[in-house]
Amino acid sequence: MSSRRLRVLIQHLPPESATMTALRNALSAEEYERQARGGKPEEGRWSMGEQLLAGISDGIRELQYILVVANSNGKGRKPRRPEPIRRPGVTPKPEREPMSDTAAERLFTLINGGAS
Repeated sequence: MSSRRLRVLIQHLPPESATMTALRNALSAEEYERQARGGKPEEGRWSMGEQLLAGISDGIRELQYILVVANSNGKGRKPRRPEPIRRPGVTPKPEREPMSDTAAERLFTLINGGAS
């Protein structure tokens, strides 16, 4: 089998195959970013059906979260917002650090019309 034939066979594997999953999971953060910016969804590692299914799943989980929060009495623990399903080519959002007291005070001053 020629290397060209092997490449064509691998490129046309279904997105859910073990080989394509391994290739997708081996991408670095820079490669994910490049794929997200310049990628074509129709040529991505997921089929359009999988992309739509992930969107629907995220929407349902978000609605469940909103329903629980809206119907809770405010006592007890607030549930965490659900994380969206990880998609190929999209890096997860970095965790934000909590605002320091100094930054909060400066923001409060700016909001209330004061100059720094």
